[in-house]
Amino acid sequence: MAEVVLEHVMKNYGSLYAVNDVSFTVNDGEFVALVGPSGCGKTTTLNLIAGLLPISGGDIAIGNRVVNDLDPKDRDIAMVFQNYALYPNKTVFSNLAFPLQMRKLPKAEIASKVAEAARILDITHLLERKPRELSGGQQQRVALGRALVRDPLVFLMDEPLSNLDAKLRVQMRSEIKRFHHNLGATIIYVTHDQLEAVTMADKMAVMNGGFLQQYDTPAQVFANPVNMFVASFVGSPAMSLISLQAVSRGTEVVLQSAEGWELPLSPANARKALSSTTKNVVLGARHSTLKLHKMQVSGSVPGKIYTVEPTGDVTFAQVFIAEAVVNISVDPSVHLSPDEPVWIEFDQERVHLFDAETTSALTVR
Repeated sequence: MAEVVLEHVMKNYGSLYAVNDVSFTVNDGEFVALVGPSGCGKTTTLNLIAGLLPISGGDIAIGNRVVNDLDPKDRDIAMVFQNYALYPNKTVFSNLAFPLQMRKLPKAEIASKVAEAARILDITHLLERKPRELSGGQQQRVALGRALVRDPLVFLMDEPLSNLDAKLRVQMRSEIKRFHHNLGATIIYVTHDQLEAVTMADKMAVMNGGFLQQYDTPAQVFANPVNMFVASFVGSPAMSLISLQAVSRGTEVVLQSAEGWELPLSPANARKALSSTTKNVVLGARHSTLKLHKMQVSGSVPGKIYTVEPTGDVTFAQVFIAEAVVNISVDPSVHLSPDEPVWIEFDQERVHLFDAETTSALTVR
């Protein structure tokens, strides 16, 4: 396996930049997910690494070798696609063997490599079947196997689970994670599903508008989003964001809503709020850090129930607060009704503050 390094990578079509000054390093054996909404540049970035698109600027290195001008076949990578790309008239064995046959490897070596890949992916019993005789999950394993037999430096995967139903996606997430663990493979994985990225990857590259927004471990991206886009994209439900104004009240700082209520800030949060370029501050909070009360308590702010979504072991309440809809998780035993007045308590240790103008996270200086 090998390290992959992107340095100031660009891809433009005239004045449109699909990938704009993207730099990050995938260490040897790491699983990195490129994640973001449709059109953010993640698949283009993967195709640039694969050599399927010519690079407009910057450098891409695989295993300490700059590959900008190399054809895909010379980059020692293997791709797993969204549509599996299996040959319908070939058996599973023949599908796995095909890339090795193209290299003109001896038959005995081909048979050995196919058998080993089939063993690792638990598809030995499927080797004589045709793709049409397989389930979606089995076809995906064959696609993985075809990449595996090539023994590449890097595996590139482009939304490989998007064609599967919800239950099978969960199962295949575990399969791919185990595949990575067993092989110690270097994997770069594109997905629009941030849950896939959070549950599978060692690191995640969050992209938007062609720019790399944040590159870190899923835990760090979740706990410390660098801007409002990352905060609202990563997490399910997403972080709730409320636009407010920071106002000094003598020695303390409060966040004031257009409705007139005020939320006093802790000393640390007060320093963050005062570092904003303007008085406009966005308050962010995860659903699990908020407490819902049916009566006013100290430090709580007023809201009104919008909708209630029971999910079995937890209920999600959407609450109108200062013209924003805020997600809060509550115990299923709590009975709530639309338009019911409630009060919301924020955990000052776990709230996030963002500059409304720059959208960047505010930090203590």
